[in-house]
Amino acid sequence: MTRPAAFRSLHRAATLLGAFLLAGCVTAPPAPTRPPADTRSEITRRMPAKVADRDRWAADIETAFAAQRIEPTSENICAVLAVTEQESGYVADPAVANLPKIARGEIDRRAAAMHVPRFVVDAALALRSPDGRTYAERLQSVRTERDLSDIYEDMIGRVPLGKRLFADYNPVQTGGPMQVGIPFAESKAAGYPYPVPGSIRDEVFTRRGGLYFGIAHLLGYRTPYTRKVHRFADYNAGWYASRNAAFQSAVGVATGATLALDGDLLNPGAPLDRPGQTERAVRMLADALRMDDHAIRAALERGDRLDFGDTDLYARVYALAEARSGKPLPRALIPGIRLESPKITRELTTAWFATRVDERYRNCLQR
Repeated sequence: MTRPAAFRSLHRAATLLGAFLLAGCVTAPPAPTRPPADTRSEITRRMPAKVADRDRWAADIETAFAAQRIEPTSENICAVLAVTEQESGYVADPAVANLPKIARGEIDRRAAAMHVPRFVVDAALALRSPDGRTYAERLQSVRTERDLSDIYEDMIGRVPLGKRLFADYNPVQTGGPMQVGIPFAESKAAGYPYPVPGSIRDEVFTRRGGLYFGIAHLLGYRTPYTRKVHRFADYNAGWYASRNAAFQSAVGVATGATLALDGDLLNPGAPLDRPGQTERAVRMLADALRMDDHAIRAALERGDRLDFGDTDLYARVYALAEARSGKPLPRALIPGIRLESPKITRELTTAWFATRVDERYRNCLQR
């Protein structure tokens, strides 16, 4: 990976927002016609034998399919089960190893970046929180992302230093049994079929909410893919990242440039005279493409949509690349991204994630 994780996250958020706006112009798919009892029975049957509360998991998954008008095919059921097994092992709010150390490290990192002395941080953490314990005591006993999220929310709302360190931004940005992004969930709150006594953030850490929003992220958009493994890669790297990585590869073939195949076609907010790596490479083909910088930028801005594949830019780049290579080129590739998170203690990639989930998916289909 060649860009910071925070940079990629910002771009993914912009990508998803564009997709949501586009989705608002599309006719909603028909509601599934399969009887709910049949769907729940198949979900239960396809779960690993060790899963507890099978009927409740099945009920929440079936409800999410029905509410979002996603057809509960065997393939879709197994895709959800595979991601859930990979991300949490069927635990609604999974424990995270070494979370107290990770949490304190994040606070210290932010404090150092803002030149806040260590003794000031210690004094703030020594304050009593709403449950009677000090923030330091709560940090020492934190086990799950929900626990940590609650601490950060309290600190942001009650401790002056908390506002300074976090600026109303809770560092816990994923959660629940499918480890879905909380900003994504908040943007998809319309149509949520359950009462929300607290916040959408709180719902993500529940089984029903984590599944609902995780299913929306995994299956709530149309793709050109013929293999589920590329949808699994998108779940990790962002919508259409696999399609876009293949396009970047074609650009590299056509130009001879070496590009990071990360699925990011544009640098968010980059002015026209300071293009990112991929856009700069595409402009090398401007004469052959019969497109100027403005037309190239306009086409690349559709990289967060399904119809990017229908643009003249997409077709012409592939025509040039395949003429140069003398063979057909793939329309989907797993992005080459190294995963970055305080929770990750070894080198992992999007390819590792997608391959592991795909193995679980295939095992599910055989059950």
